[in-house]
Amino acid sequence: MTYCVGLLLDDGLVMAADTRTNAGVDNVGKFKKLYTWERPGQSVFVLLTAGNLAITQAVVSSLSEGTQLKAGGRAKINNLYAAKTMFQAARIVGRAVRDVKSTDGEFLHSNGESFAASFIFAGQIGTERPRLFNIYSAGNFIEATADTPFFQIGEHKYGKPILDRVARNDMKLGDAAKMVLLSFDSTLRSNLSVGLPIDLLTYESGSLKIEHTKRIGLDDPYFKMLSSEWSKALRTAFMNIEGLDI
Repeated sequence: MTYCVGLLLDDGLVMAADTRTNAGVDNVGKFKKLYTWERPGQSVFVLLTAGNLAITQAVVSSLSEGTQLKAGGRAKINNLYAAKTMFQAARIVGRAVRDVKSTDGEFLHSNGESFAASFIFAGQIGTERPRLFNIYSAGNFIEATADTPFFQIGEHKYGKPILDRVARNDMKLGDAAKMVLLSFDSTLRSNLSVGLPIDLLTYESGSLKIEHTKRIGLDDPYFKMLSSEWSKALRTAFMNIEGLDI
C-alpha cells in the first residue's frame, strides 16, 4: 500500500509520498510515487499515486508520453503542457486514467482484481493560482478549497488527525512540511504497509519551477529528531492534563 498527502497553501504546495509497495508480507518493494513535469517559467505539475502499481505506472507513462507530443490534434487532448488551466490539466489526467481502464479494466476484472488507483494532482500554470485535485479511479475529481486544503490517498487514517487539527491554508511552507512529516511519522508507527523513504516536495506559489525536493530515509537527522520530539511533546501534554477522577 502507500500513503500520500497533498496540501494547498496561500504560499504554495506541499506534496509527499512514501515509497513502499507490498503484495504480501514476503513481497515488499520500493517504488517512487511522486512525479513531476515542468516547463520553468510556464507550468509545473505534481502527481502522487496510490493503488495498483501497474495501473499507476501506466497512467504516469501515458502522461509523460503526452508531454512529448508535438503541437497538433492529440497534443491538445493528451499533453499537460497544452492545458491553459489546471482544471484542463486535471481533465487530461482523468482521461489518462480512463484510457488505462478501458485497456486493462476488463482483464483485471476477469482475474478477480479491481481497477484500484487514486491520485493527487497539483500545480500551477502561468498566472493562475496553484490548485490541488483528488482524482479517482473513474477519472473524475474534486478540488481542494480553503475549507479543506489537503487531500490524502492510500493508508490515510493514522495520519489524518494531525492534519484535521492543524492544517490551515495560511500556514508557512516550512510549518506545513513539518506537519506533513508528523502525519507520516504517525502512519509509519501504526501501519507496516507504509515505509521510508518519503519523497517530499515544496513549491512556492508563482515560482513556476521545482526547486525543493527531498528524499527522507532511515538516517535523515531532521526526521529522526522530529519523531523523537513529537513523542516527548505528546507524553508531556498527556501528563499535564488532569486525570479522570475515579
